[in-house]
Order: sequence, then structure tokens, then C-alpha cells
Amino acid sequence: MDLKWLQTFTVAAKYENFRMTAEELFISQPSVTVHIKLLEEYLGSELFERIGRRVQLTAEGRRFLPFAKKLLAIHQEGIEDMEDFKQGRSRKLTLAISPLIASSIMPSILKKYMILNPDISLEIQVMESKDIPAAILDGKADCGLSRMLIVHTELTCSPLYEDPVIMIAPHDGWYSDSSPPVDMEELFQQHKILTHNHPEYWGDLLKQIKKKYAYVQTMVVTQIEVTKRFIEEGLGISFLPSSIVRRELLEGRFSEILTDELSLPMARSYFIAKYQHEEGTRFRQFLSQFYYQ
Repeated sequence: MDLKWLQTFTVAAKYENFRMTAEELFISQPSVTVHIKLLEEYLGSELFERIGRRVQLTAEGRRFLPFAKKLLAIHQEGIEDMEDFKQGRSRKLTLAISPLIASSIMPSILKKYMILNPDISLEIQVMESKDIPAAILDGKADCGLSRMLIVHTELTCSPLYEDPVIMIAPHDGWYSDSSPPVDMEELFQQHKILTHNHPEYWGDLLKQIKKKYAYVQTMVVTQIEVTKRFIEEGLGISFLPSSIVRRELLEGRFSEILTDELSLPMARSYFIAKYQHEEGTRFRQFLSQFYYQ
């Protein structure tokens, strides 16, 4: 069985259209037909049903599809492993990292780690914190860096560090160290609060704000980078972990609003693992140089 047949089959299963399959694989449409026919003959099963100019997976095709994908994945994994071996990388670590962590301090940490560990092959999978446990349990990642506390019988979840949450507004010259104290009621009347860009603290924080201030408008913006862009354009204010906005504050693009009227939370980051993975344990120890917990 030729791997090209499997590749053609999986792409054809995605589109259920031989012309689109040919375009994605940069081969002719007759070649697609030949690959499918040869695979069907090899398996002794009809994988597609022809309906006019369309094709549709048969029951046999749907049953075989996950195995075809698995065979291709194993083949690719073998090639990558051999490439790592040829380049002198004898160790491997796959990390699942939340976008918040990946876009803040992690690039500089990973750079230092790779310099000190040139023989390790790192794979970084960026995903939402809620998806990290499943990736580790399914073996798609060795360990994870999450902004969300996980309670699971098969996983360990240890704190990395606490990040103070601060109030951020656009830097329009009005909010500055020399400005008079900010009238919070007026502030919330003039600006929407951009919410739910962090998985943990927004529920309690919003309750506190709405209890103190009668007039509050909110806008849900679930991505941190989009939130920052919206603030910069004057679309609202938000409450963000300080490490996430450190650069923007230094460059004068944002203003921090200081207030004693609200009790602001801490944003926590966690290291998640399934078992005592050797490379994961080494990486956790390396992280302890940068995080105080």
C-alpha cells in the first residue's frame, strides 16, 4: 500500500470532491481517481460512492478513515524523529501553552532553555487553557502551562506564579501620574469594560464592579491580543495581568489606572503534567529560576 494513496484518500474524504483534492495535492484529477481506485482494490472495499459529479464516503470509507490518518501520522512522526536524531537532538518535549503565557514571558524563557539544551527537540502547541488537560491525557503533549487551575485525578497541577491584575486604559494623555484622581463612576460611564479575556477571575471581579457602580457597560472579548488592540484604539478598558501589558506600559501605549475602590485579584499560572515525565520535570525545574513559586 502506497502512502500517496492514503494521503489522497484523507484529503478526498475532507472535501468529498476529487477536483479540490487534486488542487490541494498539486496533482491531476485523473491521478486522484487512480490513487483511490488502487487503494480500493488493495482493501477490497469501495471507499467512495459516486453521485453525479460528487463523491461521498461509504460506510467502509468512514470506517477506514481514522486508520488512514493514524498511519500517516505515524509515518510523519518517524520522519521527524529521524531528522531530530540526525541533527543531534536526542531528547523531545512537547508543551501545551495557553496563548496568554505564550505571548508574554515564555519566548525569552524558551530561548534560554534551548541555548542550554541544544540536544532537545521542542514542540509548542498553543491552545486555550481549558483544552490543555485533554491534550496531556491524550498524549498529544507531555505537560502544559495553563492560566486555569485543574482538578483531575490523573493530573498534577502546581502553581508557577501569581501575576497582579491591573486596570488598563488607553493612553490618551488624560490618565497620567500628574492627573487628578480618577472618578471611577465617570470612567465606567465613558468606557466599556472588555471582559472574559482570562479564564479565572472575571466572574468575581464583575460582580464586585457591578455591586459598586450602577452604570457599567461590558463587551466580551475572549482573546488577550484583541483586547489589547481594542484598548489601544480607545474601544474600552480592561483588567489584565501585569506581565501581559508590561511592554505597552513602558512604551506609553497604555495607562494603568490606580484605585483603592476595587480589590483586584491575582492571575495565576500553573504547570500541568500527567506523570513524572523526565524532560517535563527538568523543564519545571528550569522554570523555577524565573517564577517564585
